[in-house]
Amino acid sequence: MRKSWLAAAGGILIAIVAGRGQQQEVEKLAPFYPTPEAVVQKMLELGELKKGEWHYDLGSGDGRIVIMAAQKFGAHSVGFEIDDSLYQRSMAKIKDLGLEKLATIRKQDLMTADFSKPDLITVYLLPTSNDKIQPLLEKSMHKGSRVVSHDFEFRGWKAEKTINIEDDDQGDIRTHTLYLYRR
Repeated sequence: MRKSWLAAAGGILIAIVAGRGQQQEVEKLAPFYPTPEAVVQKMLELGELKKGEWHYDLGSGDGRIVIMAAQKFGAHSVGFEIDDSLYQRSMAKIKDLGLEKLATIRKQDLMTADFSKPDLITVYLLPTSNDKIQPLLEKSMHKGSRVVSHDFEFRGWKAEKTINIEDDDQGDIRTHTLYLYRR
């Protein structure tokens, strides 16, 4: 009896140790679809980003929103990106531009992030992803912080302002909708 208990306990321990060596799969909340530069500019303007404020970009892709927030607006900008190649590309561009003091990308799951610091959060995620992060935002955003969402609304939130932008960045005219929310 004692031998079988020890064998079972040993098997459980091996399974736990083996499991620690595996990377936990993080759910991707949206595909990478670059936001046109003109829309990036409008997102940051609509969000009333000011020099010295904190900005977070959720699902930062190639870092273009983070870079513009730091470069043109003088904000402290943090992007969150789980795709390793996009993370590496973004960080390389930030370094090449000498923006390390104002801009960075975190290779972090959004569901584990703290949203209490930013004054502005920009989002271009799928509607189901907005649904997933919405409770985290509601729980931790500080009074006066803003959210600008590209193309997809947050359910149950009333947009303070909505704007449409026509763009032909990819050779075909497309309308982008931006929603501004304020806590």
